[in-house]
Amino acid sequence: MSPTNAAPPRPNVVVVVLAFGGIVVSLMQTLVIPLVPRFPELLGASPADATWVITSTLLAGAVATPVVGRLGDMYGKRRMLLISLVLLVVGSVICALSGTLLPMIVGRALQGAASGVIPLGISIMRDELPAERLGAATAVMSASLGVGGSLGLPASAVLVEKTDWHVLFWTAAGLGVVVTALVVALVPESSVRTGGRFDFVGAAGLSTVLVCLLLAISKGADWGWTNGLTLGLFAAAVVVLLLWGWFELRTRQALVDLRTTARRQVLLTNLASVVFAFAMFAMSLVLPQILQLPTATGYGLGRSLLVTGLVLVPAGLVMMATAPLSARLSRARGPKVTLMVGAVVVAAGYGLGVVLMSAIWQLVLVSGLIGAGIGFAYGSMPALIMGAVPVSETAAANSLNTLMRAIGTSVSSAVAGMILSHLTVSLGPAVVPSQDGFRLIMALGSGMALVALVIAAFLPGQRRHQEFPLGPREEAVPAAR
Repeated sequence: MSPTNAAPPRPNVVVVVLAFGGIVVSLMQTLVIPLVPRFPELLGASPADATWVITSTLLAGAVATPVVGRLGDMYGKRRMLLISLVLLVVGSVICALSGTLLPMIVGRALQGAASGVIPLGISIMRDELPAERLGAATAVMSASLGVGGSLGLPASAVLVEKTDWHVLFWTAAGLGVVVTALVVALVPESSVRTGGRFDFVGAAGLSTVLVCLLLAISKGADWGWTNGLTLGLFAAAVVVLLLWGWFELRTRQALVDLRTTARRQVLLTNLASVVFAFAMFAMSLVLPQILQLPTATGYGLGRSLLVTGLVLVPAGLVMMATAPLSARLSRARGPKVTLMVGAVVVAAGYGLGVVLMSAIWQLVLVSGLIGAGIGFAYGSMPALIMGAVPVSETAAANSLNTLMRAIGTSVSSAVAGMILSHLTVSLGPAVVPSQDGFRLIMALGSGMALVALVIAAFLPGQRRHQEFPLGPREEAVPAAR
């Protein structure tokens, strides 16, 4: 779509456009939070059925991310980026026109299918940016995931309070159109392609594993963790995973190159991503509830949804501001050190949160500190992944890493939900989570960050010139398989 005789856009322009796209896509995760309690009434559905509005987005994103990444390596990352953004726009329009449950689920699933935008953006940066700009750019792109999540809640709260709820989705559609137009006009298509045939069997197998696993995790609390359906889904995920791995190892052009994935640097980075995502999402589950619970509990702050969203904004801004610092530290000491620093900062932030949760300024401090640690950690992960995979597999590898984060957030949500449902106190006729439950989740977040620190300690060290061994300006001929 870009003219071949046009001058290449400036790196800053490409970075801004792609990062804006990442923020818009990540907004979709928190966009509906103010509506979740009202969905049964708004859509004429039972509370149990209404949860599929959230679950459908999670499942679609998990399935689409690795598939879109692999297709990007094969047929063009910009092309798949545009397809993902079109799905986002179409899904948002369907949601905006919805008044019943089924079209809302379809629209939210299409929004979730756009989750591959962030790993595709990182991969485009590797192909198009000068090597000296790549570290900072990918750190900013990676951090856009948290920034969009932090900005989405206050923005959606304002719209829900001041306008009809459908405006939320019309706004999302409008932002998607803007991003799509900017990508068409300003982001070039890379010539780095793997070619070959798409692994449909591998895609179907991995999709089955993810749907079984995430469905069991997300619905286990409602169905019961010992329920036959929950246990059956977990068992099916394990069996299909083993069969899928056996097949992928014997497939010449596999959806996921398991031999590359098993390299120590890639494997440990992905494990750290799961743990970090668990720790990061715990903050999103605890702080809003503390802020909104009535003051009669003795620990709730009784604030509105809008104030709650505004309290979380600084964490996203700190995350984005920390991204360039993450890149500098990675250049100076290697991304392994940056990941370890992030883990220590997140652990310290949650540690403070165990004792500091009685005032707004304390929660801003805690969330800001955790946001800074996540900015360091998420900024280092693309460098670690891209430092260990060929340039022709960048999108698939980054997509798999993004998928690991999604699994971590899903597990975090399930564990936190289980804790808060068991540690409760009575408030008149109502039962609400207890302060001990919130403190336990904070302590668990700190502990998981320390687990990530231990995992990161076993990563191989990297020197500056080894950070991106197959950078875009260092390969004269596009990779082929």
